[in-house]
Amino acid sequence: MQQQKRHPELVEGSLPVFVFPTELIFYADDQASHKQVLTLYNPYEFALKFKVLCTAPSKYAVVDATGAVKPQCCVDIVIRHRDVRACHYGVMDKFRLQVSEQSQRKALGKKEVIATLLPSAQEQQQQKQQDEEKRMKEQLAESVFFEQTSLQQASESRSQSSGPSLLTVFLGAVCVAVLMLPTLGDLESVVPVYLHLSVNKKLVAASSYYGYSPDMKDPEVPRNLRCSS
Repeated sequence: MQQQKRHPELVEGSLPVFVFPTELIFYADDQASHKQVLTLYNPYEFALKFKVLCTAPSKYAVVDATGAVKPQCCVDIVIRHRDVRACHYGVMDKFRLQVSEQSQRKALGKKEVIATLLPSAQEQQQQKQQDEEKRMKEQLAESVFFEQTSLQQASESRSQSSGPSLLTVFLGAVCVAVLMLPTLGDLESVVPVYLHLSVNKKLVAASSYYGYSPDMKDPEVPRNLRCSS
């Protein structure tokens, strides 16, 4: 009887690899950081074998560079930096973890981890704090800018909605000018006769003026337009 497969056939390089951390940082002034630990997880229902490769193998010592991981288990891989010199500061090296099924030779998946040597842990922490402060200041400045813009737009909107329009002001000025002209029949005025207006026209102008003035209520008829009893 043919043995049933426990999982479907996997394509080379398609299997996700779970490693923590995804970046290794070594500090020259911190002896404890010269030793780092990579944890390889196997969440699958079949065992995996692994192999650790490096772009600069002379600078590092990898304990158990090859091995196996049982199903739903994990293993720790110890990596030591053994060439701590100033000429290596800031240089990014790469570790590659390749995994495959124990019964096969092809690599089912791979994961790269970056390794960097820095001169000082304290300087790195200060740089992180400066970057964080700079980011917070930029966010604060951006927030203040948008808040001021919103307040300005709201103020302009209120002024446009509450204040009279230019047309209203113009019509009001015309009505006032009409009311100031002499009434028809006023012989003492020095204004030309053709500019003398009748009482009815002035009443229309007064009605229009008070209609365009939102602050006026219960208007009174101008004194020069009142009828004498």
